[in-house]
Amino acid sequence: MISHAFNLAGKVAIVTGCDTGLGQGMALGLAQAGCDIVGINIVEPTDTIAKVEALGRRFLSLKADVSNTEALEGLVGQAVATFGRVDILVNNAGIIRRDDAINFSEKDWDDVMNINVKSVFFMSQAVARQFIAQGHGGKIVNIASMLSFQGGIRVPSYTASKSGVMGITRLMANEWAKHGININAIAPGYMATNNTAALRADEERNAEILGRIPANRWGTPDDLMGPVVFLSSPASDYINGYTIAVDGGWLAR
Repeated sequence: MISHAFNLAGKVAIVTGCDTGLGQGMALGLAQAGCDIVGINIVEPTDTIAKVEALGRRFLSLKADVSNTEALEGLVGQAVATFGRVDILVNNAGIIRRDDAINFSEKDWDDVMNINVKSVFFMSQAVARQFIAQGHGGKIVNIASMLSFQGGIRVPSYTASKSGVMGITRLMANEWAKHGININAIAPGYMATNNTAALRADEERNAEILGRIPANRWGTPDDLMGPVVFLSSPASDYINGYTIAVDGGWLAR
């Protein structure tokens, strides 16, 4: 049955930045598909823990700043010590800083690049080493953006970082496919989360955005559940190095 290809029962998924929003939605989608969850956050993801455990799944909460790359191997080690294995990594943690490119600071550049792309590479490296040691491959899902495809305005480091995420997704796929590791990315469009509250409250800007989205609505965290489960499951075993836009048709317009 094809439905068995989407079954993640007994799998262990690490999800970074799953306290709220898209990260929480993806963690819950994976838990609904059968995964136990290892959440890595800078705060305790109380609400996410409760929702995952209500599904009958286990949740290991690890408090860490993923931009501290020296800690990443240890975080993977803690996950393995608790659950015995890791099968899936979702690199969701990210930040954004806004300013005109002519005034953009080096600190805002480095802060965003360190979390959004540097930590994605080194977290993937640490997990890939564990996959190889386990001997049965695994799945890595990176979170890209519409700005992996477009330039945007007033977000130079975010655009650079998310373009970089698409690039290293391809690079890692090229090198690690031989180990049975699939690395793909999801590029969310305009999503109704805390980060976009101001945009949605601005009637003029909100109308402009909706006017370009063929689906005529903002996305929600639930819209990422299906794509992340698909890319984390055997159903996507022959997909590698690809970035899927989940954008209501934004890029098509």
